[in-house]
Amino acid sequence: MRKKVTFIGAGHVGATAAMRVAELDLADIILIGGIHEGMSAGKALDMAEASPMEKHHSRIAGYTNDYWDVEGSDIIVISSGVARRPGMSRNDLLSTNKEIVRVIVEKAAELAPEAIVIMVTNPLDAMCHVALEVSGFPKHRVIGMAGVLDSARFATFIAMELKVSVENICAFVLGGHGDTMVPLPRYTCVAGVPVTELMSTQQLEAIVDRTRNGGSEIVGLLKTGSAYYAPACAVKEMVEAILKDKRKIMPCSVYLEGEYGINGLFVGVPVKLGCRGVEEIVQVGLTEQEQEDLEKSADSVRKMVNVLNGINLRSTGKHGTGKKKEVPVFKEKTKKTSAVLRG
Repeated sequence: MRKKVTFIGAGHVGATAAMRVAELDLADIILIGGIHEGMSAGKALDMAEASPMEKHHSRIAGYTNDYWDVEGSDIIVISSGVARRPGMSRNDLLSTNKEIVRVIVEKAAELAPEAIVIMVTNPLDAMCHVALEVSGFPKHRVIGMAGVLDSARFATFIAMELKVSVENICAFVLGGHGDTMVPLPRYTCVAGVPVTELMSTQQLEAIVDRTRNGGSEIVGLLKTGSAYYAPACAVKEMVEAILKDKRKIMPCSVYLEGEYGINGLFVGVPVKLGCRGVEEIVQVGLTEQEQEDLEKSADSVRKMVNVLNGINLRSTGKHGTGKKKEVPVFKEKTKKTSAVLRG
C-alpha cells in the first residue's frame, strides 16, 4: 500500500514541496489550501500533467478547504500561514499563525492520529510548540523544518566563496530558526577538510552572518514574499528520509528534554530521521562559546513561546478564547473541488 503525504498550505512552499515529493514516486500526494476555490485543484492537476515527463506514478489530489482526505496520512506537512513581508520579523507572525496552525492541527490530528507532522510555518520553533500541544502527539512525531534549510544556505555561501562544488560541502547549523541560529564552522568541512583551514576568520564571520540573515535577504529581494525553492527542497529531504527509513542525520527543530542542557523547547539539533520520525537526538561536543551561543538561541525561542502562551485565541475547545482571526474553514464531507489523477 502506497504511503500518503498531505501538504496543508498550497502557496509557493507547500505546492513546490508537494511537486518535489511527488517526483520521488514514494507516496500519493494531497494538497490542501489556497486563497481561492480551485487553486489547490489547479496546482494538483498541473503537477499530475508533469508526471509522464517526470516518470512518477504518484496520485495527486487538490482540495481547497476539505480536510477529510487528510485521513490516514503518514506525513502531514504544514506550511499554511501569513508569509513574511519586508521589515517583518518571525515574531510579528506569532498571533495570526498560532491560530491558523491550531485549527489545522486539531483537525489533522483527529483524522490522522498516527501521522508525523513536519512544521514549516513561521515562527517555526514556536509553531512546533503549538502543534505538539494541540495534537497530543509524542514528541518524536512533531518536527520542524529549519536546520536542513539553514545548513544548505551555509553550504551554498561557502561554496560560492571558495568556488567549489556544493557537493563538496558538509555544513552544520544548530539553534532556533531565526537570527540567533548557530552555524558551526568547526563541524563544517570541504571534501573532508575543515573549512576553518580554507578561509580566514573574517571570511567565515561574514558567511555566518549572511546565513543568519539568509531568509531576510530573500524577502528583501522578492519584495512580495519569502523563499520557497530551498525550503521546499528541505521538506523533500526530510520526507524522503522518513519514507525510506534512512535514519539519516539531519538538523531539525525538535523538542528537547535535557539534551544540550535545554529543557522544554523546540530547538534545531542533529537528529536521526527514520520511519518513526525522530529516531534519536544526536549530541555533539560543543565549545564553551558554541554552548553559550546555542543557549542564547534557545532563549530567543523561549521568549517567543512565552509571548505565545500569553496570546488568547478564539477556540471552540480547550485552547482559549479571544478575538476572531482569519483561519481555515473546514467543510463538511460533501462534494469536493478537486483534481485526482493517475489512478
